Amino acid sequence: MREATYLEGQLLLAMPGMTDPRFERAVIFICSHSEEGAMGLVVNQPIGNLGFADLMQELDIDVVSPPDHLTVQAGGPVESGRGFVLHSADYAQDSTLVISQTLALTATVDILKAIANHQGPKNHLIVLGYAGWGAGQLETEIQQNAWLNTPANDEILFYTELEDKWPRAVAMMGIDVSLLSSESGHA
Repeated sequence: MREATYLEGQLLLAMPGMTDPRFERAVIFICSHSEEGAMGLVVNQPIGNLGFADLMQELDIDVVSPPDHLTVQAGGPVESGRGFVLHSADYAQDSTLVISQTLALTATVDILKAIANHQGPKNHLIVLGYAGWGAGQLETEIQQNAWLNTPANDEILFYTELEDKWPRAVAMMGIDVSLLSSESGHA
């Protein structure tokens, strides 16, 4: 496993004053973060009416009985046609990026086939696109009070409804949402 960096494996929670509408009330799982920049996946935004069966059909992959109620999510505005699967670490292939002892990321069609055949990871989120930051950009946004960060957990990632992820993650931090301000203090 790679050495974790500052926010890798954390959740970013958009502050109420987020000015970019693409990230309003966003919950983003940070997959990688270094001095060169950061990459994360929005984990609480649906992607229209695109379901797993639709995605498999678009990829021309035959599926006999696709898993029920799998959704495809909008992972962010960068490369919105590129797919990723954030999943439990009980599944890995050569191209899998192990993020922590419990979480991994795979971006190949093989994992979709495994999921379709009920042989994939126990927990998974399928997303198209990602959120990216250049060197120092995320740190600057955090200093400007755009984001909160908290450790990721399976409950939020895999077992919470999309619309409930942001308020539940904020509440798990022990924060009263009504007290959050979009303004940073200056001395």
